[in-house]
Amino acid sequence: MAQIMAGDIRKGVTFLYNNNIMVVVDFLHVKPGKGAAFVRTKLKNVVTGAVLEQTFNPTEKFELATIETKTMQYSYTDGDFYYFMDSQTYDMVPLSYDQVKDALNYIRENDTVTVKFFDGKAFSIDPPNFVELKITVCEPALRGNTATPGTKPATLETGLEIQVPMFVNEGDTVRVDTRSGEYMSRV
Repeated sequence: MAQIMAGDIRKGVTFLYNNNIMVVVDFLHVKPGKGAAFVRTKLKNVVTGAVLEQTFNPTEKFELATIETKTMQYSYTDGDFYYFMDSQTYDMVPLSYDQVKDALNYIRENDTVTVKFFDGKAFSIDPPNFVELKITVCEPALRGNTATPGTKPATLETGLEIQVPMFVNEGDTVRVDTRSGEYMSRV
Protein backbone atom coordinates (compact mmCIF):
# COMPACT_ATOMS: atom_id res chain seq x y z
CA MET A 1 0.00 0.00 0.00
CA ALA A 2 1.06 3.57 -0.60
CA GLN A 3 2.26 5.59 2.36
CA ILE A 4 2.05 9.24 3.34
CA MET A 5 4.18 11.22 5.77
CA ALA A 6 2.42 13.35 8.39
CA GLY A 7 4.13 16.41 6.91
CA ASP A 8 2.27 15.82 3.62
CA ILE A 9 -1.20 15.50 5.19
CA ARG A 10 -3.91 17.71 3.67
CA LYS A 11 -7.71 18.02 4.07
CA GLY A 12 -9.61 15.07 2.65
CA VAL A 13 -6.71 12.58 2.81
CA THR A 14 -7.75 9.16 4.15
CA PHE A 15 -5.26 6.92 5.94
CA LEU A 16 -5.03 4.10 8.47
CA TYR A 17 -4.34 5.14 12.06
CA ASN A 18 -4.59 2.65 14.97
CA ASN A 19 -6.42 0.20 12.65
CA ASN A 20 -9.10 2.81 11.84
CA ILE A 21 -9.78 4.62 8.59
CA MET A 22 -9.38 8.34 9.27
CA VAL A 23 -10.06 11.35 7.05
CA VAL A 24 -8.28 14.66 7.68
CA VAL A 25 -10.88 17.32 8.54
CA ASP A 26 -8.35 20.03 9.43
CA PHE A 27 -4.58 20.33 9.82
CA LEU A 28 -1.93 22.86 10.81
CA HIS A 29 1.83 22.60 10.35
CA VAL A 30 3.47 24.17 13.42
CA LYS A 31 7.13 25.25 13.55
CA PRO A 32 7.78 26.66 17.01
CA GLY A 33 10.83 28.83 17.70
CA LYS A 34 12.20 26.18 20.05
CA GLY A 35 11.80 22.45 19.63
CA ALA A 36 10.81 20.27 16.71
CA ALA A 37 8.09 21.00 14.18
CA PHE A 38 4.82 19.07 14.41
CA VAL A 39 1.53 18.61 12.60
CA ARG A 40 -1.69 19.30 14.53
CA THR A 41 -4.68 17.50 12.96
CA LYS A 42 -8.38 16.99 13.42
CA LEU A 43 -9.29 13.51 12.18
CA LYS A 44 -12.66 11.88 11.65
CA ASN A 45 -13.17 8.13 11.77
CA VAL A 46 -15.00 7.43 8.50
CA VAL A 47 -16.78 4.38 9.92
CA THR A 48 -17.96 5.65 13.31
CA GLY A 49 -17.89 9.42 12.69
CA ALA A 50 -15.87 10.02 15.89
CA VAL A 51 -13.62 13.10 15.75
CA LEU A 52 -10.10 12.99 17.19
CA GLU A 53 -7.51 15.75 17.59
CA GLN A 54 -3.97 14.43 17.25
CA THR A 55 -0.46 15.80 16.82
CA PHE A 56 2.20 14.03 14.77
CA ASN A 57 5.89 14.32 14.06
CA PRO A 58 6.13 15.40 10.37
CA THR A 59 8.24 12.33 9.54
CA GLU A 60 5.71 9.77 10.84
CA LYS A 61 4.40 7.51 8.08
CA PHE A 62 0.89 6.12 7.58
CA GLU A 63 -0.70 3.80 5.04
CA LEU A 64 -3.05 5.59 2.67
CA ALA A 65 -6.59 4.18 2.67
CA THR A 66 -8.34 4.11 -0.67
CA ILE A 67 -12.07 4.59 -0.30
CA GLU A 68 -14.10 3.26 -3.21
CA THR A 69 -17.57 4.59 -3.98
CA LYS A 70 -20.46 3.10 -5.94
CA THR A 71 -23.79 4.59 -6.88
CA MET A 72 -26.46 2.20 -5.59
CA GLN A 73 -30.21 2.14 -5.08
CA TYR A 74 -31.86 1.80 -1.66
CA SER A 75 -34.07 -1.28 -2.04
CA TYR A 76 -35.64 -2.20 1.30
CA THR A 77 -35.14 -2.96 4.99
CA ASP A 78 -35.93 -6.19 6.81
CA GLY A 79 -35.86 -4.46 10.21
CA ASP A 80 -32.25 -5.44 10.96
CA PHE A 81 -30.43 -4.44 7.78
CA TYR A 82 -30.89 -1.91 4.99
CA TYR A 83 -30.27 -3.31 1.51
CA PHE A 84 -28.70 -1.40 -1.38
CA MET A 85 -28.60 -2.73 -4.95
CA ASP A 86 -25.86 -2.24 -7.51
CA SER A 87 -27.79 -1.26 -10.66
CA GLN A 88 -25.22 -2.91 -12.98
CA THR A 89 -24.71 -6.27 -11.26
CA TYR A 90 -27.93 -6.40 -9.18
CA ASP A 91 -25.81 -7.41 -6.16
CA MET A 92 -27.40 -6.53 -2.79
CA VAL A 93 -25.26 -4.96 -0.06
CA PRO A 94 -26.64 -5.05 3.51
CA LEU A 95 -25.75 -2.27 5.97
CA SER A 96 -26.71 -1.93 9.64
CA TYR A 97 -28.83 0.88 11.10
CA ASP A 98 -25.74 2.47 12.70
CA GLN A 99 -24.06 2.67 9.29
CA VAL A 100 -27.02 4.39 7.57
CA LYS A 101 -28.94 6.22 10.33
CA ASP A 102 -27.91 9.77 9.32
CA ALA A 103 -28.74 9.25 5.64
CA LEU A 104 -32.16 7.71 6.42
CA ASN A 105 -33.47 11.22 7.11
CA TYR A 106 -33.10 12.01 3.42
CA ILE A 107 -33.75 8.81 1.46
CA ARG A 108 -36.77 6.71 0.53
CA GLU A 109 -36.97 3.27 -1.07
CA ASN A 110 -35.66 3.29 -4.66
CA ASP A 111 -33.62 6.49 -4.09
CA THR A 112 -30.03 6.55 -5.36
CA VAL A 113 -27.16 6.96 -2.87
CA THR A 114 -23.37 6.75 -2.84
CA VAL A 115 -22.10 3.70 -0.92
CA LYS A 116 -18.53 3.87 0.43
CA PHE A 117 -16.31 0.76 0.50
CA PHE A 118 -12.94 -0.04 2.08
CA ASP A 119 -11.25 -3.35 1.22
CA GLY A 120 -14.43 -4.47 -0.55
CA LYS A 121 -16.65 -3.93 2.51
CA ALA A 122 -19.37 -1.28 2.57
CA PHE A 123 -19.21 0.94 5.65
CA SER A 124 -21.44 4.00 5.02
CA ILE A 125 -23.70 5.82 2.59
CA ASP A 126 -24.08 9.41 1.45
CA PRO A 127 -27.39 10.72 0.13
CA PRO A 128 -27.30 13.23 -2.77
CA ASN A 129 -26.42 16.80 -1.66
CA PHE A 130 -29.98 17.95 -2.40
CA VAL A 131 -33.20 15.93 -2.15
CA GLU A 132 -36.84 16.73 -2.81
CA LEU A 133 -39.21 15.45 -0.11
CA LYS A 134 -42.90 15.92 0.61
CA ILE A 135 -44.09 17.63 3.80
CA THR A 136 -46.45 15.32 5.73
CA VAL A 137 -47.12 17.44 8.83
CA CYS A 138 -47.05 21.24 8.96
CA GLU A 139 -49.09 23.87 10.77
CA PRO A 140 -51.06 26.09 8.39
CA ALA A 141 -49.83 29.67 8.10
CA LEU A 142 -51.89 32.22 9.98
CA ARG A 143 -53.60 34.75 7.75
CA GLY A 144 -51.40 37.79 7.23
CA ASN A 145 -48.37 35.96 8.63
CA THR A 146 -46.99 34.67 5.31
CA ALA A 147 -45.06 37.83 4.41
CA THR A 148 -42.90 37.85 7.55
CA PRO A 149 -39.52 36.10 7.38
CA GLY A 150 -40.28 33.69 10.27
CA THR A 151 -40.14 29.91 10.12
CA LYS A 152 -42.19 27.02 11.45
CA PRO A 153 -41.49 23.30 11.98
CA ALA A 154 -42.44 20.80 9.28
CA THR A 155 -42.13 17.01 9.22
CA LEU A 156 -40.95 15.41 5.97
CA GLU A 157 -42.07 12.04 4.58
CA THR A 158 -38.90 10.43 5.98
CA GLY A 159 -39.76 11.61 9.51
CA LEU A 160 -37.14 14.38 9.63
CA GLU A 161 -38.32 17.68 11.14
CA ILE A 162 -36.94 20.88 9.57
CA GLN A 163 -37.72 24.60 9.74
CA VAL A 164 -39.56 26.02 6.71
CA PRO A 165 -40.83 29.52 5.79
CA MET A 166 -44.39 30.48 6.78
CA PHE A 167 -45.73 30.19 3.20
CA VAL A 168 -44.89 26.45 2.91
CA ASN A 169 -47.84 24.12 3.57
CA GLU A 170 -48.56 20.46 4.26
CA GLY A 171 -48.43 18.47 1.02
CA ASP A 172 -45.81 20.75 -0.58
CA THR A 173 -42.59 19.25 -1.89
CA VAL A 174 -39.44 20.99 -0.70
CA ARG A 175 -35.77 20.87 -1.64
CA VAL A 176 -33.46 20.12 1.33
CA ASP A 177 -29.67 20.38 1.62
CA THR A 178 -28.61 17.02 3.13
CA ARG A 179 -25.28 18.38 4.37
CA SER A 180 -26.90 20.93 6.68
CA GLY A 181 -30.48 19.67 6.92
CA GLU A 182 -31.79 23.09 5.85
CA TYR A 183 -34.75 24.00 3.69
CA MET A 184 -33.62 25.37 0.30
CA SER A 185 -36.80 26.02 -1.72
CA ARG A 186 -40.31 24.88 -2.49
CA VAL A 187 -40.55 22.70 -5.59
